[in-house]
Amino acid sequence: MEKLNNSLNDLINYIENTNEYKMCITLKEKMKDNDTINDLVNRIKLLQKKYIRTNDSNIEEELSLLEKELNEIPIYNIYNQNLEKVNEMIIYVKDRLNNYFDELLNEKKN
Repeated sequence: MEKLNNSLNDLINYIENTNEYKMCITLKEKMKDNDTINDLVNRIKLLQKKYIRTNDSNIEEELSLLEKELNEIPIYNIYNQNLEKVNEMIIYVKDRLNNYFDELLNEKKN
């Protein structure tokens, strides 16, 4: 089990040492003090809750506009691009593990 933990830690360390991950951490810290971003995110969250309850098309339009405004903020946009890359790495690892064990178990059945 220790070998498994070590391998897992190596994988986590690899992801944490990527430029994309480091950029996410740096930008997230900078955005924490950005009132414009925080206000937009909070407004979007509230509207999303409202939209889920009502399914009102006016709320959907307002949400779209606020999300567009938020995505036009350079630091937020760059953060999202890097976050997407980090998430892709995580999904890749998850998929590879799933495929490996799926193939392994299916071979044993045959």
